[in-house]
Amino acid sequence: MTTEKVAWLELFPDEFKTRQRNLPLVYLPLGLCEPHGQISAFGLDTFKAEHLTYEAARRWGGIVAPTMNYHIHEIGPSAKFLEEHVGENNPHMTSVPSYIFLHFFLYQLRALYNAGFQAAVVLSGHGGAHPEDLRRVINYFTGYTGMRIWMGTDFDLAAPHYQGDHAGKYEISVLMYLRPELIDVSKKKLETVPGSGGRLALGHDALDASEEFGQGIIEVCLHKLEQIMTGLTEHLPSANENQMLSFEQTEGIWQEMIRSETQWSTLQPRPGQAPVSDNSRWKQGEVGSIRHG
Repeated sequence: MTTEKVAWLELFPDEFKTRQRNLPLVYLPLGLCEPHGQISAFGLDTFKAEHLTYEAARRWGGIVAPTMNYHIHEIGPSAKFLEEHVGENNPHMTSVPSYIFLHFFLYQLRALYNAGFQAAVVLSGHGGAHPEDLRRVINYFTGYTGMRIWMGTDFDLAAPHYQGDHAGKYEISVLMYLRPELIDVSKKKLETVPGSGGRLALGHDALDASEEFGQGIIEVCLHKLEQIMTGLTEHLPSANENQMLSFEQTEGIWQEMIRSETQWSTLQPRPGQAPVSDNSRWKQGEVGSIRHG
């Protein structure tokens, strides 16, 4: 049986144009490789975002852009999270600091706009402090272009029916449903093996996970996505291959934004958060700068 092609990567030019004419909306899945305990594959965050966006495109139209598999971590409030839950172990993450990610994210939006899309769903399978900062970038971009963009996480989609977590019952259940071969609870015993990395931020209720629970989460997320898409696409303008934002204009948006915005959620600890220990490998990321990094 042939699966409908919805990935930008797989479409021929004529197929792309047809899908875009039918619905000029693009999905941008954001993920990360980070540890979710010994029992789970690194790509859990990515698999969540990809499944939801691909399924939404198959059901309701649109095109799925290439996944961004590098994401914000190590910086701001994430530094203390890593010290507490990973310690001095190497987490083998595909992480980048905010000032790199946000600048590149703006240029990703430019690419989507210049390809003719009128609306976008940006879905992150990775949680943390970044959604607020990404929405800041989006607000400046939409103010300049008029493009309609929704950004959120699967946790946003699942609420209030399900409470998101990190490598707990919620996340482990989702991956157990999507990719059961990438969960192996027998590997939990590796936590006590020297050099393994230890617990690696596994949630305390992770072993309560089930495929059925994960399926319920995914169904709720898709239902919410349908509602979001209905709002985004009402009276949506037609695809426009002639719309063009230059490098100079894009950089102008970035410069205006960093001059105007002073409070970035990913660049400093949360209010009241304990400081990272001075001798921790994560201390360097506790405070960052959007201007100079």
